[in-house]
Amino acid sequence: MSEYNFNQIEKKWQRYWEENQTFKAEAKSEKPKYYALDMFPYPSGAGLHVGHPLGYIASDIVSRYKRLQGYNVLHPMGFDAFGLPAEQYAIQTGQHPAITTEQNIKRYVEQLKNIGFSFDWEREIRTSEPSYYKWTQWIFMQLFNSYYNYSTDKAEPIDALVRVFEQSGNEKVNAACDEDTAAFSSHDWQNYNEHQKSEILLKYRLTYVAEAIVNWCPALGTVLANDEVVGGVSERGGYPVERKRMRQWMMRITAYSERLLQGLDTIDWPEPIKEMQRNWIGKSVGAEMAFPVENSDEKIKVFTTRIDTVYGVTFLVLAPEHELVEQFTTDEQRATVEEYVSVAKNRSERERMTDVKTVSGAFTGSYAINPFNNERIPIYIADYVLAGYGTGAVMAVPSGDQRDWNFAKHFNLPIVPVSDAQKDIDTQADNTKEGHYINSGIVNGLTYQEALPVLVKFLEENKLGKARINYRMRDAVFSRQRYWGEPVPVYFKDRIPHLLEESELPLELPKIDAYLPTETGEPPLGRAVDWKYNGQYEYELSTMPGWAGSSWYWYRYMDPKNDEAFAAEDIVNYWRNVDLYIGGSEHATGHLLYSRFWNKFMFDMGLVPEQEPFKKLINQGMIQGRSNFVYRYKSSEKTQPKYYSLNKAKEKAHELHDSLGAISQLNKEASNLVTEGKYSIHPLDEYFTRLHVDVNIVENDVLDMEAFKSWRQENAEAEFILEDGKYICGVEIEKMSKSKYNVVNPDDIVERQGADTLRMYEMFLGPLEQFKPWNTNGMDGVHKFLKRFWNLFHDKNGNFAVSDEAPTAAELKSLHKTIKKVEEDIERFSFNTSVSTFMICANELTQLKCNKRAILEPLTVILSPYAPHITEELWEKLGYSESISYASFPVWNEEYLVENTFEYPVSVNGKMRAKLTFATDTPREEIEKAVLADEQVTKFFDGKPPKKIIIVPNKIINVVV
Repeated sequence: MSEYNFNQIEKKWQRYWEENQTFKAEAKSEKPKYYALDMFPYPSGAGLHVGHPLGYIASDIVSRYKRLQGYNVLHPMGFDAFGLPAEQYAIQTGQHPAITTEQNIKRYVEQLKNIGFSFDWEREIRTSEPSYYKWTQWIFMQLFNSYYNYSTDKAEPIDALVRVFEQSGNEKVNAACDEDTAAFSSHDWQNYNEHQKSEILLKYRLTYVAEAIVNWCPALGTVLANDEVVGGVSERGGYPVERKRMRQWMMRITAYSERLLQGLDTIDWPEPIKEMQRNWIGKSVGAEMAFPVENSDEKIKVFTTRIDTVYGVTFLVLAPEHELVEQFTTDEQRATVEEYVSVAKNRSERERMTDVKTVSGAFTGSYAINPFNNERIPIYIADYVLAGYGTGAVMAVPSGDQRDWNFAKHFNLPIVPVSDAQKDIDTQADNTKEGHYINSGIVNGLTYQEALPVLVKFLEENKLGKARINYRMRDAVFSRQRYWGEPVPVYFKDRIPHLLEESELPLELPKIDAYLPTETGEPPLGRAVDWKYNGQYEYELSTMPGWAGSSWYWYRYMDPKNDEAFAAEDIVNYWRNVDLYIGGSEHATGHLLYSRFWNKFMFDMGLVPEQEPFKKLINQGMIQGRSNFVYRYKSSEKTQPKYYSLNKAKEKAHELHDSLGAISQLNKEASNLVTEGKYSIHPLDEYFTRLHVDVNIVENDVLDMEAFKSWRQENAEAEFILEDGKYICGVEIEKMSKSKYNVVNPDDIVERQGADTLRMYEMFLGPLEQFKPWNTNGMDGVHKFLKRFWNLFHDKNGNFAVSDEAPTAAELKSLHKTIKKVEEDIERFSFNTSVSTFMICANELTQLKCNKRAILEPLTVILSPYAPHITEELWEKLGYSESISYASFPVWNEEYLVENTFEYPVSVNGKMRAKLTFATDTPREEIEKAVLADEQVTKFFDGKPPKKIIIVPNKIINVVV
């Protein structure tokens, strides 16, 4: 083969890798291990676009590099195959989600293989396969059978807790449990019936059934996670979401709050991701106290980090969902309160937390008593208070909190002023901007730090409250009213949840006639005929959420075919955890947090050897689409469509505006400053409709007019107003999506210029973590580099011609500086600069006319992680029968990098005329002789002998004539 036929080469080696299982990882090895993992994709029907492989290419480069360094590399791929899109499609078409999912996965696998990833495909997993979700169900069962012991700071078997209850009740139990857990003695426990004991244990289990405030989406018929709700509507479909109290399965992630917080200090993750998790966990140190309520035996508990501001409390605020709202609402206020609650429940928590401007609420009609000063204070409800945070109630100090102040001003409530003296105290204390001090016998004259323990002691002595650490994070809802998810391995007997036996796993999804909730409102699983445990007990009808299967999947890759365990203990102890994890930052408080929670639980159970699942995390940036636009003349829309090239459209719009006198001189001047895509003051949109056009029929912003006519039937007879014989499109950088017609299919790139070109170009676009626009205009440069690299191994006639001659110093220098730079770049995940380094090296070797094995062979090895197909082909041509994947990464030698020559600029009478290179230790006399013998220098002497030759060593040569 004389020419670089990338299509033939790439197909050849992809077949070879598959047939020979080139990238098969050993289950265990004497070699050191390296585990590189990508966040596995959800297989959508649209397939991959060029933005998806970005992170996969980066992890593949690292994986191939580590193999070359002698590591046993685990680099797997699988599919997060349960999910709402497949179910929605099933609802619309009646087709089983498994069929759609299988078709989509097949498409993804084909595309991924075409790009040449070094995945160990023998380890592929799919979360929707019963052989996989059997172990998701098994882990759920372990959580159900465990509780969190704060005394030992870890999860322990629930049976151990039962033994404590039998011996001494729960008085001395220091465990994570529901807030409303009542105290009981061992005698009480012995006398409880089975139902009562079950209900108590649910208050301690790490997964449990409880009434919870959830995001209910009637249109989708399911509960949504907070991160699936945006602006009060579902992220998928944009359907209204309301806050609703429902009986749900929950995960007691709050038991791990402190460990999840502390663990962030032990892992190499981007600081913004760590900060997002810290904020989500939301640790606060303060106190909990109770406000008595007039004419009631109930008390309102509040949590505050500024108990020293208690004398400034002028009202209390309850969350609209607070369980005591109905009880405290008087008959006179009931209609107002109920109306407000119905509105507030449709706002998402995220919206309520971030909205600092809207002031709304309702008075309940009831009053509480401030136990510190016996002041009578009104009780309001407002949606800026969340039911799940703290106690769902706040003591409002309007002089110390902006939202409280806004609320007080809106409802004309009192604001206790801060005296000048108290302001002086505030400025001397740390962290006091939110609070203030009111003189009292308890804290008069004390700073914030001094007042806190005094007030907490007063609370505890008077049984009004206690010191408390609070976390903003709430227990995770673990139920979805869907079909296409993992069945929960639970059945109900007398309304008590019971687990299946482990031998009965997996509990598989039953067949149903439709994928909608039942007519009586039950989840889709309620449609299953005769689907009962032992033919008599009802199964749980909700399924697990999407994050269930993704919260432990990296362990299954270690031992994917094991039927006896989620993974064998010795194999897990070898691989331990993931060394490099690459994926999107949008999963910061979802998948990444839940994965850490499940991993810590599995560590507590002795199932895994590491507390943290992912040592290093990299968030790849998004590749944005480069959208193109055409401009249709509005006056032609009802007749023959007429499209004006970009600048012709601008000229026409100005002409029409000017002729109508509708544009002022000021607007004319302003319109000249407007860039494409931001033309609100430009008259263009007044006369032209700007339409997205498929970027695949545009090259260098020039429209393929014939392809455009074929693209849409209405354009078949379109007329084009051109500039210089071309139709120039408009351009804008946007998110890549089908609706904007700016999706670039990687298959098209691979077909036209090859997978190696695609791989290197995606890395060349810029730093991995940054957002960057896709622009095919720059791809030719990468493709030309690969051709140039190929040509280094071939003579002018296309014959393979590699010499065994000894390399020169210049050739060795070019090679070894490249090895050094590429190694350093990969180690710090700076892939874009490596591509530039390869290009420079190829140019240097081309100029040196280097075809020497001693240079080209190691260069082929270091290029192979980036461009594996072309390097495999050349490696075979170099005489090797084994894949280049089993070669050794070359070691750079400092000796070859020492600068031992210098290129002198040579001037004649002060003007630079030439450049001459000499060894740094060349004697002055030899330099003079060489200068006088060089025709490029002497031709400027005009036949005169030089008066003086000035040589500044390793700087400059100047000849004076």
